[in-house]
Amino acid sequence: MSGIEIVATDVLAALVAERGQLVTDGGTGTELFARGLSTGDAPERMNLDRPDVVEGLHRSYINAGADIVLTNTFGANRHRLALHDLEHSVIKINCSAASLARRVADRAGRKVLVAGSMGPAGKLLAPLGDLGPDDAADSFAEQARGLAEGGADVLWVETMSALDEAEAAILGARSVSELPIVVTMSFDTAGCTMMGVTGTHAGTRLAELGVAGVGANCGNNLADTEAALSQIRAAVSGVVVISKANAGIPRWHGTELTYEGSPEVMAAHAQRMRTQGVTVIGGCCGNTPEHIAAIRAVLDETIDVPDIAQNSGHTTAREESAQTATADRRANPRRTGRQRRRPTRP
Repeated sequence: MSGIEIVATDVLAALVAERGQLVTDGGTGTELFARGLSTGDAPERMNLDRPDVVEGLHRSYINAGADIVLTNTFGANRHRLALHDLEHSVIKINCSAASLARRVADRAGRKVLVAGSMGPAGKLLAPLGDLGPDDAADSFAEQARGLAEGGADVLWVETMSALDEAEAAILGARSVSELPIVVTMSFDTAGCTMMGVTGTHAGTRLAELGVAGVGANCGNNLADTEAALSQIRAAVSGVVVISKANAGIPRWHGTELTYEGSPEVMAAHAQRMRTQGVTVIGGCCGNTPEHIAAIRAVLDETIDVPDIAQNSGHTTAREESAQTATADRRANPRRTGRQRRRPTRP
């Protein structure tokens, strides 16, 4: 289909124009667990209680070559924070998180963008759930206000499954801020989002809404994410396209969740994405600073592209995903929906 022409004039597009390709950071939640976060605790609380850990995470990704770091605010809206009795600290948490990332980014010695992470509200919008569109927009507006006050360059709406929720996030963000907005969807159900949205549909609608960037993050496996990104890329032009995939398929080993994708797997993925015209590439769950360093090296052409097939490990992806979900429910029956599907935002 013909592309929809959107001209982006924001800091993200400007940096892409300057550098050609940008690298984002990797997983936040999975790395915070590796750095002391306990199961059941709110990662966002660490912005207040352990700012040194959060700053250290941002620093490790910047040292690995990231041009963009996402704030530790994936679940920092009032609905998700209510699960931890933090719903009255939305502005404080988001402002603190953006300030931490801003401080580290400003010491990088090169321009690094701070992206304010905004994940799903944690409730289904009506008529499937009891969250009204105005309430959803208000909760995203509150979060966006805190991120803007803390110094974010971009508002990064991520891991969306439904376009109506993405639209509520855009509406809420625009009511309080003029920062550019990025939206990435999670394609994890037979190449669609959980709500049946295809890459073509997502790219077309989000481009119509005038966002600065569109893409995919998290997801069931690399092959499905790459297929969705191919659809998005074909549906839009003049819009930054973003890949922030999981490090392969998650697997439970006892009570330990690991991801099968090595830094070499993600580096090969980054090269495939570059050839498709994706200009912002990083990682989501399971991606460590070592993964981001490998992506950076491939895109900078300082190492050879690893010889890894696109569909490596994909033949049993849906079966493995189902097994993972079942094992997760058995091992952690009280986890939230977000934690069952993915322990982090990315």
